[in-house]
Amino acid sequence: MSEFLSTENMSVGYNGNALIREICVNFRRGEIVTLIGPNGAGKSTILKSITKELRLIGGRVVLDGEDLQRLSYAQLSRKMAVVLTERIKPELMTCRDVVSAGRYPYTGRLGLLSAEDNLKVDEALRRVNALEIAEQSFDSISDGQRQRVMLARAICQEPQIMVLDEPTSFLDIRHKIELLTILRSMAKEQGIAVVMSLHEIDLAQKISDRVICVKGDRISKYGTLDEIFEEETIRNLFEIDTGSYDPTFGSIELPRPGGDTPEVFVLSSGGSGIPVYRRLQKEGRPFAAGILYPNDLDYAVAKRLACYVVTEKMFEPVSEAAIMEARRVMDACKEVIVTEFPIGTMNARVKALSE
Repeated sequence: MSEFLSTENMSVGYNGNALIREICVNFRRGEIVTLIGPNGAGKSTILKSITKELRLIGGRVVLDGEDLQRLSYAQLSRKMAVVLTERIKPELMTCRDVVSAGRYPYTGRLGLLSAEDNLKVDEALRRVNALEIAEQSFDSISDGQRQRVMLARAICQEPQIMVLDEPTSFLDIRHKIELLTILRSMAKEQGIAVVMSLHEIDLAQKISDRVICVKGDRISKYGTLDEIFEEETIRNLFEIDTGSYDPTFGSIELPRPGGDTPEVFVLSSGGSGIPVYRRLQKEGRPFAAGILYPNDLDYAVAKRLACYVVTEKMFEPVSEAAIMEARRVMDACKEVIVTEFPIGTMNARVKALSE
């Protein structure tokens, strides 16, 4: 994939003062690139700078081989669609009117929409499930509905690159999934470059092709998912000093219960122990878990929340040594919880522990 937009030693900020310096990143057609980082790190400032909403402090932005600063807004609007977090305040406009504005770069001076333009407006509203509110006043709808209408306007614009600032804000789970599915489809099926910022790092991990970490006065890291979503990188980026980040699930775990001596032993496997682990963590009861393989679903959570985990080597039958270790820990606990999990050839020995 060739670069469609790139920044060359770009410095951004306000009133001539650079907040983030020497930004060198690129965005390709058919790819989703996401900016993540703590609040106030400058993600929105970067996005506003590559859309000409803010004047660059230094460097330049190149869009489809041309210096962005030399493009007129009319030229830019045929290539780039922007959905930012600031609320627009259209007066006496319906949602259809707002979406129709996405067609103005292609209309004549009078801004009259053709029959084909109106079909594209309807299709954009349909894609974001907003046809039912098309004739409602834009001022009267909810924040989540506004977000969908603004996305429809961007879709209607038929851009080659789409820039979105926190597009999942105000959306419930269903509409978050729908929006991200639309963006993935636009990127992969239509070859659009998508650049956005997200607060939800789990969503960023699921939707992005590459990620830009924003912190301090430089881009702290820029790369593929494997390069970014590792525990140390996320911990340093967000300065997580309590709890932990789990790259397997893309989730944040609260700190494990205090104490090094387990009160409860949880005998589980295959994900059956996770609800129990979380309940004990909420109750503040230190616990041990086992017998778990490192590739078991339970293991990823147990190693972060349990004060002790009895393990066995992957693809090996549960050994007598592991059984003895589990018994030793169980005997020292006040309570043993046995979850429902399948017993097979490899973990047949575990059955004796549950009896």
